[in-house]
Amino acid sequence: RTILQERPTRFRLKVLGLHLLASAVALTLVLGTLYLGWYRWPGWYLADVLQVVTVLTGVDLAVGPLLTFVIARSSKPRRVLTRDIAMIVAVQLFALIYGAVSLWNGRPLYYAFSENVLQLVQAYDIDAHEWALARQRNAELVPHWYDLPRWIWAPLPQDSHERDRIVTSAITGGDDVISMPQYYKRWEQGLPALREQLKRVDDLGYFSGSDKKALKERMRAAGLATDQLNSMAFTGRGPPLLAVFEPASLKMKAIFKAK
Repeated sequence: RTILQERPTRFRLKVLGLHLLASAVALTLVLGTLYLGWYRWPGWYLADVLQVVTVLTGVDLAVGPLLTFVIARSSKPRRVLTRDIAMIVAVQLFALIYGAVSLWNGRPLYYAFSENVLQLVQAYDIDAHEWALARQRNAELVPHWYDLPRWIWAPLPQDSHERDRIVTSAITGGDDVISMPQYYKRWEQGLPALREQLKRVDDLGYFSGSDKKALKERMRAAGLATDQLNSMAFTGRGPPLLAVFEPASLKMKAIFKAK
């Protein structure tokens, strides 16, 4: 017997299973590629993309296959059934492409040390004008589309007028220096400045008292000192993280969540 000649319930379950499998494979390929390439820890957490991923997963692994289960009838002509399923798949593909483009446009490009904090820089944080300036003045640190996130130093410029302009812009909600790759420098060049900004966990202003307590417990469990100048906040669109460094070598030892 063909699949269309099977019992109605068994037929619908089989169609549901095939649709679910195909949806899971497509979603895994898209999210897996983005995660392994650009969103690996701590990018996924700092970018706070859970809402986009939840919608994608819901449409592709729940709504689509369930609609197929509802409309699948062994009594339907094959042409009609194919048309109905194709319409559902088209909606799924639209949602998948929309979600993938959103994740791509927000992919982590840099982890930047600037002033006294580590910050995530996503693709949509930098506008076309700043990219053009960076290609002219700092092409070495302008990524190709296939480049993975890199660690950089984003100091304020030495020119006092430009420095004041950027500070004023940041204070009033405009662009900060981390959105201006023309000023980026290699990570190694910023290590002396980074050393001066390391603090004890208790002295960091980005965490509540309960957060600091939890972070110190995690540090002790990992064998890291909690009373040294070895910590810096790591921020993005999600809740801040704690980056812990080896004070002597400035090698990053761990990144912790507060909750």
